[in-house]
Amino acid sequence: MKFLIVGGGTGGHVIPALAVANELRRRGHDPFFAGTAGGLEARLVPAAGFRIEWIAIGGLNRVGAAQMLRTLRQLPLSTLHLAGAMKGWRPDAVFSMGGYVAGPVVLAASLRRIPIVLMEPNAVPGMTNRWMGRLAARALINFEETARFFPPGKSELTGVPVRPEFFALAPKPPGEAFTVLITGGSRGSRTLNQAARASWPLFLAGKIRVRLIHQTGQETHAALAKEFAETGLDGRVVPYLDDMAASFAEADLVVCRSGAGAVAEVAAAGKPSILVPFPFATDDHQRRNAEVLSRAGAARLAADREFDGRRFVQEVTALAADPGELRRMGEAARRFAHPFAAGRAADAIEEAAARGRFPLTS
Repeated sequence: MKFLIVGGGTGGHVIPALAVANELRRRGHDPFFAGTAGGLEARLVPAAGFRIEWIAIGGLNRVGAAQMLRTLRQLPLSTLHLAGAMKGWRPDAVFSMGGYVAGPVVLAASLRRIPIVLMEPNAVPGMTNRWMGRLAARALINFEETARFFPPGKSELTGVPVRPEFFALAPKPPGEAFTVLITGGSRGSRTLNQAARASWPLFLAGKIRVRLIHQTGQETHAALAKEFAETGLDGRVVPYLDDMAASFAEADLVVCRSGAGAVAEVAAAGKPSILVPFPFATDDHQRRNAEVLSRAGAARLAADREFDGRRFVQEVTALAADPGELRRMGEAARRFAHPFAAGRAADAIEEAAARGRFPLTS
């Protein structure tokens, strides 16, 4: 069978979509993608060996008036173009991770009455998935509370696909130094970078021995790495971590943003974490994601505006002194893990395709 996959713009959309595509390819199917030349999919999808069809569309949520007008002009044209293209592509079903890139693809699929399976990785669905939930054959979710945004009986708790290396990580025994992994994603986080930098003299003056692994992003790496080396603190400051699972294995504690991908990796690895939601995320979904783990005792939540060097050191010092709490947090995080998410997503896509085109009255 042929399956069209759309999930672009950010790693939180692209990486889980690739995991599902790999599973479908393993089962003998022909998955291919639609995406934009400016999104992360432009690099990751061809590198993984999948075909990608290019579309032109921009965002609607949290954008300026000019961008919104451009997107509104593009949307009907992109949708009609894609509806025509799908006649030639002939996908048996469409799998969407949501995001602005998915809008015209899912709309075109609905015009062609092609079965649609959605995956919503965040606690609060994005605009595209909220709009298209009624037409989808299935809505796969990462948090139980997300089911309320979709029609009754339409959603299924599957979790978000995560690379298997994260699930294989064993609990880390205590070491001489308390190891903290700091990551704001591939581009880094200004808040986390500034807080880490401000923490260095405080850690030097304190009694706790720490080791810091810090992914800064490319922009500020050179300056931060030079300053860190001059402190004499243990650890490393790098622009990008090629093997994130290996870095998780080294860590006693993870400090990160709370996008769906980061939260899923923390859960899969069973790691205690301090989550600092990006305050400008669409629909404030990062805060909602972090609140779910915080309520379960799996993570500490710190608001972006409050997370500075002093708060960073206070949180790390308190947790390093309480191994029992760290263990409980890790165990609670692991309860959010879904090791078979990619397989179940592939099942749902196959099932939707087997049922065939949905009726016009859906």
